[in-house]
Amino acid sequence: MDILHENLLGSGERGCFDGQFLLAMPGLDDTNFSRTVIYICAHTDSGAVGFILNRPQSISFSELMVQLELIEQEEVATLPASAIELNVQMGGPVDTGRGFVLHSEDYRSDATLPISEDLSLTATVDILRAITKGRGPKRATMMLGYSGWGAGQLEDEVSANGWLTCPAIENIIFDDVLDDKYERVFASIGIDPAMLSSECGQA
Repeated sequence: MDILHENLLGSGERGCFDGQFLLAMPGLDDTNFSRTVIYICAHTDSGAVGFILNRPQSISFSELMVQLELIEQEEVATLPASAIELNVQMGGPVDTGRGFVLHSEDYRSDATLPISEDLSLTATVDILRAITKGRGPKRATMMLGYSGWGAGQLEDEVSANGWLTCPAIENIIFDDVLDDKYERVFASIGIDPAMLSSECGQA
């Protein structure tokens, strides 16, 4: 079982970063995560799993659906607006060929995993088909790949001032304006990221 399923399906006690945003500190020395906002959807003593919320992919949702042969090219023009407008983002450097939809709890299939009272995660084609037919969740964002940390790794990175943490905001999770999301999340907690190079871990 990979770290994603171990954390999402495991029965371990929820960690302190569960349901939090991670904001990359200016001094974080990892190009995969520079200036990223990450939603941690699971944190236990086994590790942590999250998704980057501000890294766009070059492929659109409709192009991806054609590539996956879930729709024909001529069907693109008939897709509902919710499908046309759905962002496809880079969720992280792990398993980048795999798709995940983080969404509101109003959609559920046998493969849907509840993340919180209001959020769920589905990683099967069922939800993609539902979205193309206008029967998907009210709010959704799609990621290719995810971000994962082993046991104790995220705690060590936060302690080393690699990340600032703050409570997640649902509107930010589904906000499709990505260019300045990093700055806006910092602004929401009253912090200028330019002043953070020597600051420490939690807001």
